[in-house]
Amino acid sequence: MWLFLVFVTLVFGVLAGLYAWTVYQKLDESQIGHPRVAELSSIIHGGAMAFLKKEYSWLAPFVGVVAVLLVAALGLGAAFAFVLGALCSATAGWIGMYVATNSNGRTTYAALAAMPADEKAPAKKAKKPSVDLEKSEAPADENTVAEPVAPVSEGGLLSAAGNALEVAFSGGSIVGMVVVGLGLIGLAVSYLFLNDVTALTAFGMGASSIALFARVGGGIYTKAADVGADLVGKVEAGIPEDDPRNPAVIADNVGDNVGDIAGMGADLFESYVNSILAAMAIGAVYSFTQGGDALGLWGIGFPLFLAAWGVFSSIVGCMMISQKAPYALTVRSVIAKLPGMAGVVKRIDDGDAAFALRTGTFVAGGLMIAGTFVLSILFFFSNSMNVFLSVTSGVLAGIIIGIVTEIYTSGDYRFVKSVAASSDTGAATVILSGLSLGMMSTGIPVLLICLSTLISYYLAGMFGVAVAAVGMLSITGISLSVDAYGPIADNAGGIAEMSELPEGVRKITDHLDAIGNTTAAMGKGLAIGSAALTALALFVAYSQAAHIDKIDIMNPYVIVGLLIGGMLPFIFCSLSIDAVSKAAGAMIEEVRRQFHEIPGIMEGTGRPEYEKCVAISTHAALTQMIVPGVMAIVVPVLVGFLLGKEALGGLLGGSIVTGVMMALFMANSGGAWDNAKKYIEEGHFNGKGSPNHAAAVVGDTVGDPFKDTAGPALNILIKLMTVVALVLAPLF
Repeated sequence: MWLFLVFVTLVFGVLAGLYAWTVYQKLDESQIGHPRVAELSSIIHGGAMAFLKKEYSWLAPFVGVVAVLLVAALGLGAAFAFVLGALCSATAGWIGMYVATNSNGRTTYAALAAMPADEKAPAKKAKKPSVDLEKSEAPADENTVAEPVAPVSEGGLLSAAGNALEVAFSGGSIVGMVVVGLGLIGLAVSYLFLNDVTALTAFGMGASSIALFARVGGGIYTKAADVGADLVGKVEAGIPEDDPRNPAVIADNVGDNVGDIAGMGADLFESYVNSILAAMAIGAVYSFTQGGDALGLWGIGFPLFLAAWGVFSSIVGCMMISQKAPYALTVRSVIAKLPGMAGVVKRIDDGDAAFALRTGTFVAGGLMIAGTFVLSILFFFSNSMNVFLSVTSGVLAGIIIGIVTEIYTSGDYRFVKSVAASSDTGAATVILSGLSLGMMSTGIPVLLICLSTLISYYLAGMFGVAVAAVGMLSITGISLSVDAYGPIADNAGGIAEMSELPEGVRKITDHLDAIGNTTAAMGKGLAIGSAALTALALFVAYSQAAHIDKIDIMNPYVIVGLLIGGMLPFIFCSLSIDAVSKAAGAMIEEVRRQFHEIPGIMEGTGRPEYEKCVAISTHAALTQMIVPGVMAIVVPVLVGFLLGKEALGGLLGGSIVTGVMMALFMANSGGAWDNAKKYIEEGHFNGKGSPNHAAAVVGDTVGDPFKDTAGPALNILIKLMTVVALVLAPLF
């Protein structure tokens, strides 16, 4: 039977890859009919890929050293799984970066091409310097430049915003499907060669290791550039965002991809595979009745089939959003015939981006729940409802956490408006209101995680908790697609500004970017919620592997472990934020220097030294990511060997509690500050250039490392430490 499990997993992994390839072929057919847009897209692409190549060259020795140590400690199988997990994680980040940086310019041009002819004339702006294309790592591809095309045809979405959404989401869906496809293929190959679930957990360790470095390194890169560009450009110089007169503008746009595409792709990859691995490890030995037979292959196969069905559900959800997807029109026409769905499909066709993204996610979630019901009956006939309700509790908790996150971080609701209103009294009150909002926002998500944990445990024990985590992440394909489209839209706006396109193009991309900020915050909330359940399941798997029946908190070694574990997320965040602060400080000084020393920058006659700002971000990211990443692996090993396996269990428990709280707090505070700034930029509270705007920009710069560096990396931290403990449990 295990060969059948491998075969099905492999088939659906390949299906996700084929879907991504087909969408990419369609995307690649769309040409950029504006030379300047094509050139800028090529510069960003070259800079992003050059950084990723350098980052991976730094990580390769680390992977090699750990693999050698695993061979010595646990054998060749664990080392093979670790290396394969690291390679798959790195590949997911690489492909995601490549696709995203080839989608940004196409999104810009899609917005321009779909605008009415009388609105396509460039806006009258002050002369701005051209970016030196000779500094680009990758020259513009001549094949990407074509003659301007007519406005979007009736076969596509019927508005400029909808047309740009089509292209941006196509890029995002490729990223999402590549992540889940590589996850399933990697798990299938590892299981085929090892046929051992315990050794297979090293695959998750490899994935988590690369993800942590990618998240931290990418977060430092992008936020150093972003903070420097905002504080000097917007606040001090009074120039718009993405203005080419700002020396940090290229580093900022490259950073959007380095942090929010490559880092996020590796992050969601490790979340996805670790949730499946935790459920497989527990399912192999779990029994529904005390003293009964273990589930064995049935418990191993169920999470794999859940993930496989999640691929199918995500593909259908993506087809609801984008007509460019293969067979999308057929699927949409079928869904439109269902009761009450005709208006839903029409509203998506009319270009309502937020509604389209939300509907696609809900459709995928509904299909996932329906498929889970059938799979539960097939795998566990007598206990099918218990397992089904466990998974459903995870799916629903994930969706509700996403909705709650949207309420706290979207400019459409009172919380963000309240943060924006606090700008009337300066930057200090903006900071205070954002901190307060973030702390308060932890309440409902944590209660939902607790409720899902109790329901799933009551119904199906720890196996129920584990499959609830799989349920949360089962539709990662579409969740990440929605998440990844945001940075593409953000880059598209930057390209529009630097290309001096009509103001209407920037309004379209800003609208999509604002929605992307909200969906990204929702994605972070979902990832953090699933991290709590996955880490708990991995913790139980560790207890089983280490033969720990209970952890006594009266034991002083356990108390020490709890305190160390609770401390680690704070130390980790301190290192990450301090790295951003130092790099941003260097960036600010460099931008100020260029404004003062290079004549003619503000008049457009002088060329900023963009490459120096890129070098600052690159150096900071590569040097500052090492200590936080190594800490996550070394500390659990030291505690396990020096204080014992029970103390290590305490460390894992402490890190889960504080890590989840900190991650939720930081992600939501950062998202609220960002959208409060955008709310003011839309014309509220005196609009751009006002003291309110300056105060909100300060809040946004504080929130940048919160939501894009330290916060999202915390969920990787707690899982990486837990999976390290699980892999090395036989040694303790």
